[in-house]
Amino acid sequence: MNIKSFSFLLLILIVIVSCNSKENKDNYKEVFYQAVNDKDTAVLAIKVSDKRFYGRYEISYYQFGKDSGDVRGDIKGNTLTGDFHYISNGGSWKRIPLALLKKDNKLILGNGVIGTYMNLPCFIQGTLNYNDPKFVFEEVRK
Repeated sequence: MNIKSFSFLLLILIVIVSCNSKENKDNYKEVFYQAVNDKDTAVLAIKVSDKRFYGRYEISYYQFGKDSGDVRGDIKGNTLTGDFHYISNGGSWKRIPLALLKKDNKLILGNGVIGTYMNLPCFIQGTLNYNDPKFVFEEVRK
């Protein structure tokens, strides 16, 4: 291996390692939420920092099954936006956008028209709203 190849390989390795640095997970606060809509129930267990969130989300449909998976995303002001990657009713993996509005210590689930941008699901601009939400999450104190 000549010096140019070695230098190039070393530079690539340094870039990969520096770009892959993770945020300090100690700064995250764990919060549990629950919501009920008719007979459907949703549970959201997330870890929240000033700028990001991640955790688990499960929706149980009365006498039908459940959607269960991971959530992650960004926090800007009072809005949490990201995605929900889940297994639908024991079937295949799906990914949908997720938007939550924090208001009065509750999280309101947003809805809108879903599209894709760069092969990732997102709400089409101008369609996201928090009117008539399917779930309004309330914090569960342990």
